[in-house]
This record gives sequence, structure tokens and C-alpha cells, in this order.
Amino acid sequence: MFMQAAAASARYTPRMKDVQFAILGAGAMGTIVGAHLARAGHSVLMLVRERRARQIQADGLRLKGLVDFSIPVPTITHPADLEGADVFILTTKAIDTAAALAPYRHAQIGTAFSLQNGVMKNELLADAFKEAHVLGALANFSGELLPSGEVVFTRNINLTIGELDGTLGPRAQNLANTIDASGLRSTAAVNIRSNEWSKFAAWIALAALAVSTRSLTWKFLLEPSTALLIVRLIREIGTLAAACGVQLTDDSMFPVATMNRSTEAAAVDIVRGYGNDYRTSSPAHRMSTLQDLDAGRALELDETFGFAVRKAADLELRLPLLESFAAVARVVDPAAR
Repeated sequence: MFMQAAAASARYTPRMKDVQFAILGAGAMGTIVGAHLARAGHSVLMLVRERRARQIQADGLRLKGLVDFSIPVPTITHPADLEGADVFILTTKAIDTAAALAPYRHAQIGTAFSLQNGVMKNELLADAFKEAHVLGALANFSGELLPSGEVVFTRNINLTIGELDGTLGPRAQNLANTIDASGLRSTAAVNIRSNEWSKFAAWIALAALAVSTRSLTWKFLLEPSTALLIVRLIREIGTLAAACGVQLTDDSMFPVATMNRSTEAAAVDIVRGYGNDYRTSSPAHRMSTLQDLDAGRALELDETFGFAVRKAADLELRLPLLESFAAVARVVDPAAR
């Protein structure tokens, strides 16, 4: 069970041990999670860089879009100041994650999970905090961090949490219930690894089309030619997942298991249906990868596209679309300029 909130989160000082939620990163994802938990009365501590800390100290965590509120939350910029937390949530981009986690190894962490894209994250968290403390997780919600520090909250579908051994334990259930009660939809699930790989399959396809078309999400989902590319990319990651002993599911961003079994035409229809949904419910949605590209920020490639390409090579799999789009992403990556 998590500690009962004793006071508003702004009352907590950085070195206190009774922090419920320590959140590494205050981009769109970290801000959305932290703001909801703090508003619900939980003690939240944001682990951020100096510039972002100054924004939060001045204006709090600010959301607009699906919700509109701001909430004061304490920050720390020096990892040594974190003594411990009930829950450690990793929300940074999947870039140099091992180095980002290394300064926090000293902290006493009850449970840790990551909202990063890709499937390397659990291994990296386990290396930092031991596997017994790690839960699997995947986020199907989104937002965009503006230069002002405000986050536009655009989608609130689900944050799925589960035990790495595939069971539905009370730890994951209690945590999901706590987050869901804060207003950010969340559920606990069995077979979280399958769910994470299923999201990875969809994310790879959408990120690839986002950086190559540089268009709003609904547009490349709805266009038949790009919808077909999405289907074929998802199927290539499905081949990789199967070779890794992972069975994909429909319990993620897209029904990827069905899309791997069905005809191409039927799978394209599924993708285009999502395009219509995004056009109606989230017309301004842009993949986070495209947001990074447009802002001139480094893309999270090595732990996502790079991981998949390396794993396929290790398994002697030929995945030509994945390899091609990974090459395109490397060329346009602002970090390579």
C-alpha cells in the first residue's frame, strides 16, 4: 500500500524520505503524471534540470487541453538529494537511459517503472534498482510541452502497469488504482511484456511515418499508402517479437495481434479507422518523435529503432522496412547534424 497523502505536495522538501512519487523528467509525460498525482494530494517530487526546475518553481506544473490547471510541485536538480521514494517513474526520452539512472542508484526505491518508448527500459531499470523493484508499463496518453513550460494534454486513453512475471499482483493493481483515481486513466494487466512489445510495434510504425511525412498523426493513418506501410512495419516487428519468444496482443495502441493475422487489406482498414478517430478526437496530435524533430531535439533512436535493428541482426532476421526507416530517422536526427 502507498502512504496516505499527509499534505499538499508543495510542502515536501527535497531531502525528505517520505516522498510517494519521484518522477525523473518533466517533459509532457512527466508533467501530465506529476500534475495529476499532485492535484490528488500525493507527495510528488520532480527530478529535473535547472531550466525546467525554474519554470516549475515559478509557475508549477501546468496543463491545458483535456484539463486546465496548474499545481505547485517541489523539484530537485541534484540526484544526490533524492534519498528515496515509494515509486520512481522514469519519463525521460529513451536516450542514454543508463547514464540518466546511474546517479540515482543510491536511492531507496520501493517500485520503479518507465513510460519510455521501446522495450529496453525494464532491463535498464532493473540494473539500477534490481528487478524485484521493477514493474512493466506502457503509456497510451500524450501531450506536448510548449516553450513556456505548459503542457497541452491531448489524449487520455490508458497507463497500463503490470508485474514482469506476467501475474496480476496487488502492487500493480494498487498503483494503477492510485493513478486512475487521480484522473489519469490507468489499469493493471497481466502479460505486461506482451503489451509493451505490442505498443513497441505500433510506436515504431507511427514514429517512422511521423518523421518521414512530418504530418499530423491522423493524416498518415488515414492515407491508404502510408497506412499500408504502417501495417507492414507492424508485421516486421511482429516477426521480431515472435523470434524473441513474445506473443503480441491487441491490448495496446493498436490491435497488433489481429493486424498480424489478418489480410493486409483488413489491417489497412483498421489503421485508417484509427485515422478517422484521431481526426475526430485528437486532430492536433503529433507523435512525440515529430515534436522532437520539429524542435531540433535529438531523437530517441538507439534504444528504439536501434534496439530492433540490432536484435534482428543478432537473430539473422531480414526486416527491410525497419532497416530503411531506421536509416531515414538517423539522417534527419537533429543530433547528427
